[in-house]
Formats: sequence, structure tokens, C-alpha cells
Amino acid sequence: MAEIRSNFVLAISRQYGSGGRGIGKKIADELGIGCYDKELITLTAEKSGLSQSYVENSEERVDNGFMSSMSFNAYHGFDSIGYYETPTTDKMFIAQSEVVREIAAQGACVIIGRCADYVLRHEPNLIRVFIRADTEDRIQRAIESYELPRKNAIKYVKKADKARSNYYRFYTNRTWGDPEHEDLIINSSYCGSAGVVELIKKFLQVKGYIA
Repeated sequence: MAEIRSNFVLAISRQYGSGGRGIGKKIADELGIGCYDKELITLTAEKSGLSQSYVENSEERVDNGFMSSMSFNAYHGFDSIGYYETPTTDKMFIAQSEVVREIAAQGACVIIGRCADYVLRHEPNLIRVFIRADTEDRIQRAIESYELPRKNAIKYVKKADKARSNYYRFYTNRTWGDPEHEDLIINSSYCGSAGVVELIKKFLQVKGYIA
């Protein structure tokens, strides 16, 4: 197991079907640090008082035609004036952001999705990674995962990407996967999930976070 030399937060954004979730978990397992993915849903639900299903499906509720005030850095936390009058989706994002910050403050970890790269953008030890894959590979993953006919799998992949992109823009006013706001962008189709894990670990080593 690699030695952790300095605390860091690895924020992984990923296209559907790129294997990003498994990659994040594998890195965390090999480094002996926490990986937060589905756990964020439970913790956000507990903090906000919203149901887990609401939090889990929040990406599907974002209206592409309306930009939330939250996207312009209006975050003030639970004690802010007017918090209880804010839209439920924004309350969820406030709670989720606080959970992400609390996790990041505990030490080295991996956080999957949930705009963590944006929420923690001022953290000096933040590593932002975007994992993508070739479209055909992602379609095949949808076919295998959900036993969908090819036509439906194609629609599913497009819908998943659109939901994640809209959600990200809604709360950050940024473009999802924009190289300007990523430290690494890796195509998992080129080197496989195991290869991506090794590339990210090498990057962490070069940066001095692990031995």
C-alpha cells in the first residue's frame, strides 16, 4: 500500500459508462483512504431532511432553462437568512456542499461526482479528474448493465450525460468536463480501468501526495 505523504482530495467526475465509480473505489482501496459516492446521498439526506430518493435523483430535476442563484456563489449555509425559503433543489445542494466540505476536512479521500471539484475549488490540495470513454464502449456498458436493446441504450447514455451536464452547469455556471477546470482528463477506453488507476496514482506520486 502506498504511503500518504500529504492530505488531498481526489474529485472524480465521469461520463456514464466510463467506469469512473469503480476507478475511484479502486484507488481508495489501494491507498487505504475513504471513497464517497453513494454515501454522499445518505449523508446529504440526513443533513437536509430530504428523502434519499430525492437526493439520488436530483440530477434529473434540474431545469435546463433556469439558472439557479446558487450557481453565482450564493451559498451561505444553513444559518443564512432566507434559507428556508430557497427552492428544495437548492437546499439539497447546500446540504450536499456542506457534507463534501466536512468529508474533505477529515483527510485524504476520493469523492465521486456531486460537483465536488467546484465545491472544493479553493482547496489547495484538490485534484480534479474527469474520466471519459468512447461512446461505443459506454453504450455497451448500458446494454450489459441494464439488459437494454441497443436503441434504448443509446438513449440512456445520452440522457445520463445530459442530466449530469445540466446539473453541473446549473450549480456551477461552468461547462462539465471543461479542460480549464480539470487537472486530468483520461479516456478509460484507451488503457482500461486498471490503467486509469495507475495513471492517477502516478500523478499523485509526482505531485508528492503519495510515496
